[in-house]
Amino acid sequence: MTGLFVSFGIFCVLLFLYMLSQAFQNVLSEKTIKFNDFPKEVTQLKIFFITDIHRRKVSTEIVNKVINRVDLVIIGGDLTEKGVPFERVEKNIQKLIRIAPIYFVWGNNDHEVDHQKFVTLLEKYDVRILENDSVKLTKGITLAGIDDVSLERDSLEDALSSEAEDQFTILLSHNPSIVQQMNNTHNVPLVLSGHTHGGQIRILGWGLYKKGGIEEFPYTTLVVSNGYGTTALPLRLGARAETHLLTLTRK
Repeated sequence: MTGLFVSFGIFCVLLFLYMLSQAFQNVLSEKTIKFNDFPKEVTQLKIFFITDIHRRKVSTEIVNKVINRVDLVIIGGDLTEKGVPFERVEKNIQKLIRIAPIYFVWGNNDHEVDHQKFVTLLEKYDVRILENDSVKLTKGITLAGIDDVSLERDSLEDALSSEAEDQFTILLSHNPSIVQQMNNTHNVPLVLSGHTHGGQIRILGWGLYKKGGIEEFPYTTLVVSNGYGTTALPLRLGARAETHLLTLTRK
């Protein structure tokens, strides 16, 4: 009996260490996504997408993997949360701004911190906040972003209202449930999201949320990231931490 308890204890320790290592991976998932309606004037657009940083410190390792390789950085929300020192957030931004200009959308946890102090910090590094609005990236390509869906701060119509129909629009939404509000009339070929952490801890393949990945809908392509950080516990199982290098181009 004592041997069983010892074996079980060793198993638990090893499992804990494995889950801890999965939470602090610096995985760069590289994907090329092709669209029929991608602007002919643009050969490709390369995006570094990172979301759900929460309490984690951005590693120099992941920065070095993408520096000089992308056109822009997108932070998909939950850059911070209650209790995270602003000094840590600033250091994370300083690392990411080395890569390329940053675009940011709000996540639910971002609203837990001092709003004005957080906005001032983002503006210090010229981070473009997309809050139910949009910005033209280049000829034919628009980046739109909405505030958090779960807090009912989102307005899809406001985010898309100013854009011409011939624009290729990328929509940033921290919460992937935004696709439930969408249809063919919105003319949004790509949505980038996070929030779910891929379930974070999956038991025998089951988790509270789907594992991150790319999902095709009749009216859009949805990319959901497992995220870079964690919530509650710094542990992952079956949904390791990840970031993304997305290359958008024409079919």
